[in-house]
Amino acid sequence: QVQLVESGGGLVQAGGSLRLSCAASGSTFSINDMGWYRQAPGKQREVVATITRGGSTNYADSVKGRFTIARDNAKNTVYLQMNSLKPEDTAVYYCAAKRFFARDFGSWGTGTQVTVSS
Repeated sequence: QVQLVESGGGLVQAGGSLRLSCAASGSTFSINDMGWYRQAPGKQREVVATITRGGSTNYADSVKGRFTIARDNAKNTVYLQMNSLKPEDTAVYYCAAKRFFARDFGSWGTGTQVTVSS
């Protein structure tokens, strides 16, 4: 079992920055990929960024150049640095983890709200 706890959300003006953190506990040795997803009101959940245990990253086109995902394996923590925030980035942000040999992300945090005002 893997438990994920997000922190760092809040209210920020457009153009501002926020840094999200996600601490993993439990069977952390089993985690390969970690990632951030988001869900805006009335929309489906979408991937924001993912990172492998080795540090390879992928980003949604909508956040490339503005968001940076990073990971500290020693602390079992993943971060999402969000710069140049836009109102359309407003959503609940979820941390996710995928075990080795798993097809999908199977462990999820409860989410943290990010609100960007115009």
